[in-house]
Amino acid sequence: MTLTLDLPPELERYLLQEAKQQGISIEDMTLQLLKASFALRRKQSEDTAQTVLERMGGMPQHLLSVGDLSDRETRRKLVAERIQARYRAQS
Repeated sequence: MTLTLDLPPELERYLLQEAKQQGISIEDMTLQLLKASFALRRKQSEDTAQTVLERMGGMPQHLLSVGDLSDRETRRKLVAERIQARYRAQS
């Protein structure tokens, strides 16, 4: 398969310069860049298939012992209790 690309002049100069520095043809340089781009895109799509918690390593263990922290009121009460306890400890 043959592919022809019309590149802007500055991009073509950059591509030629990079290929020359690496000692490869412009075709090989273009092929390497395309492969790297596709690999990066594939990795990004795999990463987005995971939830935020999965990407961060799972549910934090210290939160599991506390009740339902997904509820806003529960979080407010817990934060208020901890602030009051810290204030009492300092007094």
